Amino acid sequence: MLKHHKNIILKTENLSIGYQDKKAQNIVASKIDIAIEKRKLVAVLGKNGIGKSTLLRTISKVQKVLKGEVFINQKNIDRFTNKELSTVLSLVLTERLPESQITVFELIALGRQPYTNWIDKLSENDLEKINWAIDQTEIDHLKEKFFYELSDGQLQRVLIARALAQDTDIIILDEPTAHLDLHHTIKIFDLLKKLVKETSKTIILSSHEVNLCIKFADEIVLFTDSKIHSGTPAELIENEAFDNLFPNDIVNFNKKLEQFIINKS
Repeated sequence: MLKHHKNIILKTENLSIGYQDKKAQNIVASKIDIAIEKRKLVAVLGKNGIGKSTLLRTISKVQKVLKGEVFINQKNIDRFTNKELSTVLSLVLTERLPESQITVFELIALGRQPYTNWIDKLSENDLEKINWAIDQTEIDHLKEKFFYELSDGQLQRVLIARALAQDTDIIILDEPTAHLDLHHTIKIFDLLKKLVKETSKTIILSSHEVNLCIKFADEIVLFTDSKIHSGTPAELIENEAFDNLFPNDIVNFNKKLEQFIINKS
């Protein structure tokens, strides 16, 4: 599918991702050429260890590019200072938060750090952004709680609210439903879909929830053993990109149902 250049918010060119140690490079994936449009919910899918999280950490400048280039709004990420990048891209990782006595409101307010002055005083605009993020994620009833009092599902909403308060064009989430049950997983996907529609953000997430991503995502970046596919769910289904994602002795992709189904013994 052809994409209009002006609508591309993030793209990679001949990108290699992985890890650099003192002796050599450990390349996880290479020749990654993707173009992500504005105002889309994009899912990054693939087996464990295939490079999903490494891709997200690389395009958000947490890890160094091994080869190739990453562009945000047509600007190479190497040309962004960390502060500049934090006004364009926000990141929600799966790491547990360190113990502290901060409230939900204070945790969300940390999203305003790229804009606050040296004494971290919140302006009227900062408070508006924080309260807007709380409203968007429907967590007003939680804002006075300490974050350690929250369930995993509630905490994930708070972290999304913090990213919203940061007010960036792109929000990246690494496995946002990793610790959630099915009910709360679906609610998070539904929330992210709503946020893309109502806030015009571009949201990129990695996930193991392949069936849900096919239903909710506007576009998918799919890591397989042979290549990296990108396109709409319908395009990837038509091109049979999902067919060999997992060993077919356990599950098969049903093209008619547009989902993986467990093989009956």
